[in-house]
Amino acid sequence: MSAADHATRTVERLLEVLDLDATQARTTEDIFTGASHPMPSGRIYGGQVLAQTLLAAERTLPEDRAVHSMHGYFLRPGDASHGITIAVDRIHDGRSFSTRRTQAYQNGVPIFSMIASFQDGDPGVEHAEPMPQGIPDPEELAPDEERVRGLAEATTRMLAERAADIRHVGSPLYGPSTDERVARQAVWMRLRAPLPDDQRLHRAALAYLSDMTIQESILRAHGVHWALPGLKVASLDHAMWWHRPARVDDWLLYVQESPNARGGRGLATGRIYARDGALVASVAQEIMIRVPDEQP
Repeated sequence: MSAADHATRTVERLLEVLDLDATQARTTEDIFTGASHPMPSGRIYGGQVLAQTLLAAERTLPEDRAVHSMHGYFLRPGDASHGITIAVDRIHDGRSFSTRRTQAYQNGVPIFSMIASFQDGDPGVEHAEPMPQGIPDPEELAPDEERVRGLAEATTRMLAERAADIRHVGSPLYGPSTDERVARQAVWMRLRAPLPDDQRLHRAALAYLSDMTIQESILRAHGVHWALPGLKVASLDHAMWWHRPARVDDWLLYVQESPNARGGRGLATGRIYARDGALVASVAQEIMIRVPDEQP
């Protein structure tokens, strides 16, 4: 298989996961079902659930009413060998805003709960934090999968098979790094092949990408990497704000930092920029982190 065909196939697999089936429409609630990505850990990737629950909510709204914010909690680990069921509650539909509560279930118990707000396009005041300067272009950086030779085969295979092309500005944290221990990092990201023009799909795919690497500003501050024996990390919640339209099959810069870690929890924030410098979205996530005592 050629590199181009492989890239296309990875994105096709993502689209299959995001293609939800409707099983019930507005009786007491709207019900959808979706498939899961296979994962080496056996646990569902959080970004998958973010994207699926967002798409389910948007399926209950007119196309001109777009998501502008969501706040969700990861309640239980999901099983990547099984699909999920998504229930959408139509909380409110106003003149300009709509609100939806969405829960994802496996085996009859909730694994993720989200509330999201949607708005018609309105004019208003506008400003944005500018994109940081001095960051290398993505073409100057090698894809992550080309920078992790010698690591566990499962890691290299996972990176090569994911739908996203991720390029760390510093060293990737899939293994030990000699980079400075700072609570910040930046990565370039995009899907490996084009998506249809539907902005709902691009917003959902951006949510999918937003859960990738954001935890690493916390790890990087303490010299921790993903392969550290005994490391335990779990996402607790996720918040996201969409500011401007963007395409996720074009390069996006994800600037991340961690303002705090304490009590076995770490907070990470991120800003996502289009290549032309437009601020596309903001993200925040808190994680549970347990670092083994022998960590240097």
